[in-house]
Amino acid sequence: NCRGILMSEWKPKRFWKKVDVVSLEKGFCIKLDAKILKTPAKKEMLLPTNALAKKIAAEWDRQVDEIDPNSMPFTKSANAALDKVIEQFEEVNSLVGDYGDTDLLYYRADSPAELKIRQQSSWDPIIDWAEKNFEVKINCGTGILYIPQDRELVYKLSKEISELSSFQLTALYDIVSITGSLILGLATINGRLSAEDAFNLSRIDELWQIEQWGVDEEAQAVSDLKYDAIMHAQEFFILSSGNKSTIF
Repeated sequence: NCRGILMSEWKPKRFWKKVDVVSLEKGFCIKLDAKILKTPAKKEMLLPTNALAKKIAAEWDRQVDEIDPNSMPFTKSANAALDKVIEQFEEVNSLVGDYGDTDLLYYRADSPAELKIRQQSSWDPIIDWAEKNFEVKINCGTGILYIPQDRELVYKLSKEISELSSFQLTALYDIVSITGSLILGLATINGRLSAEDAFNLSRIDELWQIEQWGVDEEAQAVSDLKYDAIMHAQEFFILSSGNKSTIF
């Protein structure tokens, strides 16, 4: 039908033969033949490291006929960093920093005893790490009522975030929003935890429920997507930082 033909005509096609990474004074860019790759907002895709540029170049080189954005996660994250995060850095910083006031790890179950013990044994070492690393005091308690935190805590965690690049903040935003925890996010980007460990620590309550009641297939499908996303975010952070010491 005519509608089907028109729709197919709008699908972007591969128009290039060669993909190259080019080193510039201010970073790295990607050339598709003679054209510099641009973001959806028409900015030059200027990347902080050669490693990230190579990763994105490989995504473009793998496109065969029609371009499939879903097969290009590193391109998507770079677009987000350049078109969104860099333009709204303070707003994103604030969104991530807010988790420092209401972090998942602050709120503990008061029952059953087994879940309480599991939370304490799993979360307390990360709380201890954060207190020592950032020289702060963290208040934890039971229930869902707001637990006040020292303003110094929120200030120091926000300062830590503000020192990140837009690319690093893009990755941290994803890790924090997936886990519900700025503490777990900072532990991940500082090499204290792997993304997989942070993900599992954020799901202690869910995993305990699964042990009691079994797996819910829909919930598991959502969890699998989040797992893939957090693993990607960790790799994007590492590639953006050019720091090989935190690879797990």
